[in-house]
Amino acid sequence: MPLSRTVTPGPERQSPKELGKSQTLPQATRKSNSMKEPRAHHGDTLKPGLSTLKRTFFRTSLPPLTLKPKEDPGLIRRSSRFLLRSLRRALDEGLAAGHPQVTAVPEKPSRVPDSVSRQASTGMGPEDLEPQTESKSVTDLITERQLVKAFEQLRYLETQLVADRTSRTFAQDPTDYARRAMDLCLHYDGMAAEIGAIVREALGSEGVDRDALAELAQVVHLEEEAHQAPQAEGDFLSPPRHWRQHWEDAVQRSAQERVQQAGDKVTPGAAAEGASDLAQLLAELGGVVRHDLQKVRLEMQPAYEATDFPVWETYLRAFHSAVAQRLQELARDARGCEQLYVLLDWAANVYGSPDFLGAPDLALPTEPLPPLLEPALWARLESDYTSFLETKITSCFDSILQLEQRRWEAGEDLEVLQGLYHTPLSIDVHMLVAEHVKAAGAISSELEATTLQICTRALCLFVPRFEKAFLASKAVSECYLGAYLNACVEMRTSLLARFPGTIKELEKPLVAATNSFQKHLLQIVQQDMQPLFKVLYTKSWLTQDTLHPLMDKVVDFAHHLEHVTPPLAQETLQEVHRFVVREYLGQVLRPHERFSGLDRVNGSHKMSLDAQAISSTFQGLGSEATWLDQAILCVAEILGETYKDDIRRHLETLIRSYPDIRRDHILAILALRRLGRRRNQNLLHHTQDLLRAAPEVRCSPHRVLFEEIVVPTSVDVLITCI
Repeated sequence: MPLSRTVTPGPERQSPKELGKSQTLPQATRKSNSMKEPRAHHGDTLKPGLSTLKRTFFRTSLPPLTLKPKEDPGLIRRSSRFLLRSLRRALDEGLAAGHPQVTAVPEKPSRVPDSVSRQASTGMGPEDLEPQTESKSVTDLITERQLVKAFEQLRYLETQLVADRTSRTFAQDPTDYARRAMDLCLHYDGMAAEIGAIVREALGSEGVDRDALAELAQVVHLEEEAHQAPQAEGDFLSPPRHWRQHWEDAVQRSAQERVQQAGDKVTPGAAAEGASDLAQLLAELGGVVRHDLQKVRLEMQPAYEATDFPVWETYLRAFHSAVAQRLQELARDARGCEQLYVLLDWAANVYGSPDFLGAPDLALPTEPLPPLLEPALWARLESDYTSFLETKITSCFDSILQLEQRRWEAGEDLEVLQGLYHTPLSIDVHMLVAEHVKAAGAISSELEATTLQICTRALCLFVPRFEKAFLASKAVSECYLGAYLNACVEMRTSLLARFPGTIKELEKPLVAATNSFQKHLLQIVQQDMQPLFKVLYTKSWLTQDTLHPLMDKVVDFAHHLEHVTPPLAQETLQEVHRFVVREYLGQVLRPHERFSGLDRVNGSHKMSLDAQAISSTFQGLGSEATWLDQAILCVAEILGETYKDDIRRHLETLIRSYPDIRRDHILAILALRRLGRRRNQNLLHHTQDLLRAAPEVRCSPHRVLFEEIVVPTSVDVLITCI
């Protein structure tokens, strides 16, 4: 390659024909240089002689540089425009001066070959110097990435050219000055382009060329030292080249290319199906960033250690910025709840993890770097995610209901798990809520709270829908009712333990569903037992064991309660106990037949036996409603009491034990006893005083007995009143 194309001040003036002939280059060289030719500069009108300078400048063959196609051609365009503007100013000022000024030229660096010195001082052409030297041209040095040597030669020629310009060496030949100045600028730009190529190849290749990186760092440092003083206006030969900034820009472009190429073959599809594709793309992106940053820290940074280059911080910020831009592009195309969550989760938990780079000392800093996603964009993604999540969770609850309905229609037998009727309902609900709340909590506490509110609202709507659908089905039975009672209790306890803040909103629908299921469970056993009460307190009752079938029903029902959670089982058993006592007394106080004499005494005795049987049966089943034991027994004692004065004592016991008893009930009991008019009046006045003296006690709904017994007004009761 001719040496004059790179390091000489230029050949002697030639005719255009000779110049065109001597400038003929190989096709490849012309093609390379055509990318770097400056555009014609339009604007100011040039002074006489400047048109000749421009024509010669454009005809001069440019040296073959190792510019990569992807490098920014703006470097050359900017240098060309700046050169022409400054050249006109410099030449005008030089021609206007009356005498040349001699400037001391620094001694030639020892590393610059003698041929370069002779060529710079005598203006000899490359053909004259080529046979006499074995030294390499600047272009070759740049191509071989011997950047320090290339810079030293360029710096020497630059100093020499400045000295020649100051001494008015080119006063008669400004074209020669322009050609040599342009050569310098183009070679400086070529070195800048090579710096960018080294930076790009450092990440793209398998290994790291540490020598090239060390040369890069050293030449940037040398250029900053050489061009650190501000230049006078119009001096275009020695301005700061800003190669450090060019290096940082190259790092940014390199990181951008690497990040954009990651996962470029993966295209997320529709919402649900595209979530896996998006996850794959982000996994590849994370792998590229992790691999490249590990390479920077472990292999590239040591090559720069002799200089003050902030290698790790620059690459870290470059990749962070590139990843942020890529995520913003992906966020614009994200569709559906799944894709939005994958994106948020990757940003919060994968990229933001201390283990992202695979080593604790390589963790991404959280403070110096800006947010990966801008707060406004992050808020929008969370808002879009929660909007999709509401629809998804409602759909999930619909699926749970459909699963239960299929079980009802198929008549599946329920499992008994740990002694209790079991249905997957509570587990499905708990897992649904816990899964989504946990997933949202992994992204942010705000999203976790919002997701919990969404799940709570959806569950509050689901519970009454489920209750209505089940009670309208044909699957209503003791087993299923017991299983869903257990499920309601499990949901209340498990969700309260896991999410304490949700119980206030869930309390109302769950309690309502529990009461409804319990009510229907009681209705089943009450409908089975109701016909058996009709034979009580009749002539046949006196001689037959009519209570035994009733107690058998109670025992059978209690077997189902053994598989219901204990608090509800005990509460339901007490309700059955209260129902039996209440219906028994109701049948006695509304008799179809009235006993007198010996039949009344026998009836009283039979009632006492029945009271003991009922009490012992329920105690054996575990009922804790012992307060019911005295009701039937007190009435039996009143009916069978032979010492009439003791009837007052029995009435007092009855009133104290059951404060909900009323005057109508006392009249019905006295009508069965059939006492005389005066004694009835005395007992009524006495009990009336007791009822008025007793404080108004508001009984618990579970301790109401006589209040629910309706006593019709009969002739016997009227006679008793009179």
